[in-house]
Amino acid sequence: MTTWQGWQRFATTDPPAPPQPGDSPRSTDERLAYHSAFVTIRTPAINQVTTQVRTLMILGRHQQTTARPSLIVTGPAAAGKTTALLNVGRTCHLAHTRKNAAPPGSAHAAAPVAYVLVPPGATAKTLVTEFARYLGIPVTTRMTQTQITDAVCHTYTAAGVQLVLIDEIHRLNPRTTTGAQTADLLKDLTERLPATFVYAGINVTDTPLFTGTRGAQLAGRATLITCGPLPAQHGTRHPFREVITDIENALDLNHHTPGTLPRHAAYLHQRTAGRIGSLTRLIRQAAITAIHDGTERITKTALDAVQLDHLAETHHRPTRRR
Repeated sequence: MTTWQGWQRFATTDPPAPPQPGDSPRSTDERLAYHSAFVTIRTPAINQVTTQVRTLMILGRHQQTTARPSLIVTGPAAAGKTTALLNVGRTCHLAHTRKNAAPPGSAHAAAPVAYVLVPPGATAKTLVTEFARYLGIPVTTRMTQTQITDAVCHTYTAAGVQLVLIDEIHRLNPRTTTGAQTADLLKDLTERLPATFVYAGINVTDTPLFTGTRGAQLAGRATLITCGPLPAQHGTRHPFREVITDIENALDLNHHTPGTLPRHAAYLHQRTAGRIGSLTRLIRQAAITAIHDGTERITKTALDAVQLDHLAETHHRPTRRR
């Protein structure tokens, strides 16, 4: 998805859909593929990011003299940051293309969204080269960083890029010379491109990104949204159990009993430390196993048998089997 062609395929391909009443039964291979890709579960963080991005894009639409307000999505690993980023990007892409269809016979569609990963050990030149690669802007080894940046700003503006998504922002360290130069490049791009920038990274507030003069500039322009672990209870609501219910409702298993997974909400919260990424992986793996072994249901015993990611397993404390 770090090229325009890949992003366009992602944004315009219908996401997996749960089985609906009256649908013809899916084959085993189709159901395995479905649980592998699975649906995007609407978490509170996704709803918050979507609302904030829509507001910030409107707020900055006619801002000409300074950089538009931006957004930073932060939180621990496996908390759903990239999922939230991709979801809001797809929403923006589809909304724009519905309102601005390409003229009949036109070979070029507008590119409203750009998605860029900060490469490991990024320098200003390697990062701006990633921006160029996304839209297929030709770059030669003889080109200077300034020349590549000028080409990026011209092409992105001409292509109508309105939303720039930058993932893995925690890889930047403005305390180093190369990191400072890279942070300055991003500041330059935010001021030259007529687009809203949204960043995502692991525990960004614990990194050097918010320190010093450059950090103060970023903090003064960016709204911060934290994608943390889902609490078992928030006031009178049970957000984690609600998400489990949504996941269970999306399963495509022949003999699973509705309500089974929400009854194990306490165990699942302990097992995954409330991380949405670990939770969906655990249930998807259990569903795939249930299809393979013919049981077609997820039980507590089946969940216990799933070996999860190391991060989740280090937080898990075995409970009494029921």
